[in-house]
Amino acid sequence: MRRSRLATPLLLLVALMAVGVIYAALGGSGRASADSATSTSTVETGRQLFIDGCSTCHGVNAQGTSFGPSLIGVGAAAVDFQVGTGRMPLAQPGPQAQRRPVQYTDQEIAAMAAYVATLGPGPAIPTQQDLDISNVSDAQIALGGKLFRTNCASCHNFVGAGGALSRGRYAPSLTHTSLQHMWEAMVTGPENMPVFANTTLTPDDKRAIMAYIVRMQNAPNPGGFALGHVGPVPEGVVIWVVGLGLLAGVAVWIGAKVS
Repeated sequence: MRRSRLATPLLLLVALMAVGVIYAALGGSGRASADSATSTSTVETGRQLFIDGCSTCHGVNAQGTSFGPSLIGVGAAAVDFQVGTGRMPLAQPGPQAQRRPVQYTDQEIAAMAAYVATLGPGPAIPTQQDLDISNVSDAQIALGGKLFRTNCASCHNFVGAGGALSRGRYAPSLTHTSLQHMWEAMVTGPENMPVFANTTLTPDDKRAIMAYIVRMQNAPNPGGFALGHVGPVPEGVVIWVVGLGLLAGVAVWIGAKVS
């Protein structure tokens, strides 16, 4: 029986495909195992850091105590925000946690966030795509300003300068807040802030608000002094009180010299 001329090339092609499939399967399994080992190691590191630095208030298993709430289900974003802004570990009890110098490295914060994320479903740390505001148009920034004034300005001031609340609490200034912490604050609702889930503010809405805040952070001051960007009425009061006070003082000084 005469063999076809294509038989040998076809057999070689089938053999090469089989080898490729086997190699890919073994290689993929190795990478998955390595990733799994790295993830397990990161979570275990985070757990140890949590026990050493957080369990006194939140419990060994993050179940909460009389000194601190349960962290089960708060998600990685809450840990990244609270620890990444220095609010946690808490320096001392008070009306609310104060922003302080960060006590942990980025890797340690990521490890603790990974550990808490295993305790229950919750908001994840935002991705670079979540935080990308490079394509937000001026019209969207205007919408972001409207959304900010509707949902945030009552506490943070209409340009994010912050403001006082009741019982010693306050809404912090957003002047130097990063995009990542803006997003995390919206999805986790730290302190007195409500949670703005995607059903309330869509990801596009969040990016529009963040773009507006960044625009305000970089806004110029034509007069030379920002005066907190608190609005024309308070700024006008400062001008009248300080300006007229100085003029009155100069007039009195001149009068005394002349007499």
